[in-house]
Amino acid sequence: MRNSLRTIFLAAALATGCTQSTQPEAPAPSAAPPSLASDSFLTDYAETFRFRLGRPSQIKVTPDGDAVLFLRSGPRSFVQDLWLFDPATGTERVLLTAEKILEGGEEKLTAEELARRERMRLAARGIAGYSLSPDGKQILVPLSGRLFVAERASGKVTELPSDGGHPIDPRFSPDGTKVVVVRDGDLFVIDVAAGKQKRLTVRETETIENGLAEFVAQEEMGRMEGSWFSPDGRLLAYQQTDVSQVETNFISDPMNPQAPAQPWRYPRPGKKNAEVRLGIVPVAGGKTVWAQWDRERYPYLATVKWAKGAPLTVLVQNRTQTEEALLAIDPATGAARELLVERDEAWLNIDQEMPRWLADGSGFLWTTEREGAWQLELRGRDGKLVRAITDPGFGYQGLSFAGDDHVVVAAAKDPTQRQLFRLGLADGKLEAVSVGDGLHDAIWAAKGGLSVRTTAAPSGETRWQVVKADGTVAGALQSKAEKAPFAPNLELVRLGGEHDFAAGILRPRNFDPKLRYPVIVYVYGGPHYQTVTAAGDRWLLQQWFADHGFVVVSIDGRGTPNRGRAWERVIKGNLIDVPLADQVAGVKALAAKYPEMDGDRVGIFGWSFGGYFSAMAVMRAPETFKVGVAGAPVADWMDYDTHYTERYMGMPEANAQGYEKSSVLTWAKDLQRPLLIVHGTADDNVYFSHALKMSDALFRAGKKHDFLPLAGFTHMVPDPLVTTRLYGQIQRYLAAELGKPEAR
Repeated sequence: MRNSLRTIFLAAALATGCTQSTQPEAPAPSAAPPSLASDSFLTDYAETFRFRLGRPSQIKVTPDGDAVLFLRSGPRSFVQDLWLFDPATGTERVLLTAEKILEGGEEKLTAEELARRERMRLAARGIAGYSLSPDGKQILVPLSGRLFVAERASGKVTELPSDGGHPIDPRFSPDGTKVVVVRDGDLFVIDVAAGKQKRLTVRETETIENGLAEFVAQEEMGRMEGSWFSPDGRLLAYQQTDVSQVETNFISDPMNPQAPAQPWRYPRPGKKNAEVRLGIVPVAGGKTVWAQWDRERYPYLATVKWAKGAPLTVLVQNRTQTEEALLAIDPATGAARELLVERDEAWLNIDQEMPRWLADGSGFLWTTEREGAWQLELRGRDGKLVRAITDPGFGYQGLSFAGDDHVVVAAAKDPTQRQLFRLGLADGKLEAVSVGDGLHDAIWAAKGGLSVRTTAAPSGETRWQVVKADGTVAGALQSKAEKAPFAPNLELVRLGGEHDFAAGILRPRNFDPKLRYPVIVYVYGGPHYQTVTAAGDRWLLQQWFADHGFVVVSIDGRGTPNRGRAWERVIKGNLIDVPLADQVAGVKALAAKYPEMDGDRVGIFGWSFGGYFSAMAVMRAPETFKVGVAGAPVADWMDYDTHYTERYMGMPEANAQGYEKSSVLTWAKDLQRPLLIVHGTADDNVYFSHALKMSDALFRAGKKHDFLPLAGFTHMVPDPLVTTRLYGQIQRYLAAELGKPEAR
């Protein structure tokens, strides 16, 4: 509390009348300029859900490119409506609203649907999701435990049968005449025109579910689907999941102790996973044929694809995720034919875009890190390599569109950027699609004509341009979101040296170069996420912190994506040693390069992995980090889920030392700095027990710390009032220890 002590000392000196000296007084240190940070920003930031409410979302282009559909709410409302943009006229109109569909009725959600939305990180209400029929003429809307089909042209809405339980994961058949849906753990198929429903499966026990992705598939593999139609619509492949051997966690509501605890199956490292298999059943009803692969060797069902002209294709992984096989399944017999096998001594990342079969079924696109960085490949129908489409140095980040003779890919050699390029499949001709710095994405019509180009610019502006096949602009999807009151004062830099870290710097908007500012590190620091990007809207909250008289920085060290295989895989077996060393090195490099940063007054905060990182930072590097805030932190990786943890750490019995060194509980005895722990009591991703165990270990070690439970909240905190109070508390906590800017 440096400035508080200085203030007390000065007040005491004045009270004693020690002012007898006639010598000229030394010039007073430069006072920090008045803060530009306002409480109103934080309120606005929270009530607009980070200035994102009112933006177009879940954008879909009809196959022929004659319309663009999207969801949008008001600027301070989570209630979304379905809108349509007409490329011919450049106008948009409301197509469907929840109020109209329900005729004023109240929306109701089951615990299962709420959990599914949590996996998808959705806080929306109203029309939270929808599907287009393959011809783009019908719209499927799940709403309040019911299913509705709307005709796009007329707006006519028809409710589908609802017997059997609340609908989960509904989807159209390829010809749009049927809808498959999961109700109470079983698959049902609905004839849309006749309004009749047929049950396809009968679960044998309460621990068996049909047609749903299991927890780790949704949370860690990026796969939300649990059923897949054959291209002709006659067969349905579906996942069957048996969770009988998986541990059960219970989440109770401490604010309502009379309410029963919610049970959730949650697999921990080294423990039993859900048992998963894939069945194929006739849509007309009948016997299931089970896909035959070595499930002892490959227990994870990572990806399923069933494209026109292509076989039913599945990607399966071993438990440690060091080997995976792409298999073609014969739906008549269930026999599996191997297309390719990938191996990596550390782990294999899953690309849910792959395989992408060519329209004629002659082969498929595939991505690999086999040569040290992501590459796009063309494979034959037999799985053999035809040629590499991109080389390891291209900076491949993802597939945007695949056509008959070309692809559009996202790539950048600068990891803070995401640009779009068109690549010819035959000639390899490369053309830039996107223009300007930022993160660029696109949603395309199935036939590759019309597209919606999204740009998140460094200024904080986001645009949604509708572009025709000839490159002319048909218009733009309008955002009703409130505009942030300022643009982030963002500088993206590279730090040079052996690792040349990417870093982002935010100075106060009234920055005074004559002052030396305390530093806040906003950190994630873990795999599969970057904090340092050129999307300015991601930095607004950090700018608010900076405007309180800090320099806020973020550093992407080793273990983060888009810097190549070796850069990411260095964390294998130990999730903290190298990333923490990189953050310390990055802070030192920044303080040495920029004299306005006070390297002796550095705080750190983050959420989820960033919360874990912040706790570790103040315990293991107190010489660098003087205060920390740990939001929703993992305390012990033995209590996190299997697929994520074992990917990076291996099996506990094979890496006991790594698990121990990577556990916050091991280092709690070494805490010397102030630490605030924040956690939602209903978190079903990083359970509240993590925070309790961390606090208990600190208490037993005699270490003072602060603990803020967020009653009833999950891993997300969408409530505006709680968001406002939370970040206000974090800012005050950091400021109390780090103090104010001082004269150099």
